[in-house]
Amino acid sequence: MLNQSFISELKHEAGSTKRILERVPEGKFDWKPHEKSMTLGRLAAHVAELPGFLNSILTMDDFDFAKGHYKPSFPKTPEELMNVFQEKLDEVVQTLENTSDEKMHLNFTLRSGEHVIASIPRMVAVRSMALNHLIHHRGQIAVYLRLLDIPVPGLYGPSADEM
Repeated sequence: MLNQSFISELKHEAGSTKRILERVPEGKFDWKPHEKSMTLGRLAAHVAELPGFLNSILTMDDFDFAKGHYKPSFPKTPEELMNVFQEKLDEVVQTLENTSDEKMHLNFTLRSGEHVIASIPRMVAVRSMALNHLIHHRGQIAVYLRLLDIPVPGLYGPSADEM
């Protein structure tokens, strides 16, 4: 069943996500490496809340930014980041447990008003819009940590800081 595969992968990736989020220093939430970049706090909050978007992919057929479907969270401490992530992770694992293969093959549409960003099978959206999205932004946090001279945790084996 597709749901069990996604649950296994999500739980595996959750370990790396937790390791990166717990390194985000409380006093640096407003730091950003470039004027066009997100702040470290906003980026970390986005990573923490992404399992909630995965839950939306599984429970909604049409997600519309113009209708206010996205409500960002604003954690202020590493502990709050971890709490947001764990809450969203627990919710989506429960949703995945109850999601059939048939539903995974149905389309999910991401839009902003009349502008359709994507309309793709739900299982593709789970992978590309949620899991890959989370992994991408988690990598950005690793770069931010490196630039701040904060030891980067190993995500797929030991990092240079753990050797």
